[in-house]
Amino acid sequence: MKILNERQIKQKIKRLAFEILEENYEESQIILAGINNNGVHFSKLLHKELKKITDIELVMTTIKLNPADPLSSKIQIDYPLPKLHKKVIIIVDDVANTGRTIFYAIKPLLDALPKKIEAAVLIDRKHKSFPVRVDYVGLSLATTLKEDIDVRIRSANEMSVYLN
Repeated sequence: MKILNERQIKQKIKRLAFEILEENYEESQIILAGINNNGVHFSKLLHKELKKITDIELVMTTIKLNPADPLSSKIQIDYPLPKLHKKVIIIVDDVANTGRTIFYAIKPLLDALPKKIEAAVLIDRKHKSFPVRVDYVGLSLATTLKEDIDVRIRSANEMSVYLN
């Protein structure tokens, strides 16, 4: 079942960009840290929208981890940790389910002693098992554990979100 079409996704991205700017308007720099594949693409979409509405320097980076087994390999961030010191970092992913992926994505950032770490997701599910709060949410869903969210935002043809 389709729950978001392309127009709705674009509208949510625009709203999220304004919310991020409202909370960080005094900052000189905001770092968008996309998690793996869909999170990286979603951060690019947010970056593009933020560029339209602010002159704040926006930096994009990638956090690489295995969501199924976050301790199986080192969590990597494609940005020098010393440059994250006293910066605002927004972790970006497509879906927040249990909170585990975001929780472990924070791990390497703690060594940088950032000013603030926030999270932005397109879909937030209400199944948190970890102490994670998502600050910027496109759509919040109460689903069953058996249901799956399929976010399709990387295709040039059509962006959509399905509940299966």
